[in-house]
Amino acid sequence: QVQLVESGGGLVQAGGSLRLSCAASGRTFSSYAMGWFRQAPGKEREFVAAVTWSTGSTYYPDSVKGRFTISRDNAKNTVYLQMNSLKLEDTAVYYCAAARFSAAQTMGVRGLRGADYWGQGTQVTVFS
Repeated sequence: QVQLVESGGGLVQAGGSLRLSCAASGRTFSSYAMGWFRQAPGKEREFVAAVTWSTGSTYYPDSVKGRFTISRDNAKNTVYLQMNSLKLEDTAVYYCAAARFSAAQTMGVRGLRGADYWGQGTQVTVFS
């Protein structure tokens, strides 16, 4: 059973940085894509970033490109989301996701349908 456990959320001032972590267990993830999604109050869950586990290739939507960086540590089975230059509109619950037999761009293009497993989420609140 795949388990994804997020950590690292919290309060941060606009313009600041935060790093989220997602500890993955239960499988060998070499054929997976791993990603981050977020959901703000009253809005649909949206794609934020993805990484192909085997190659490290990444994919981002324009809303976060240049500000967010996704990476993975194979030895620790952990995926990170480094968020810089945070904006008020980045406030949301951030979810880690995993997709079997997938790649970063595929996960991004398919959106919610591209994820097979989800973490419980971690809150990120950006204040002015």
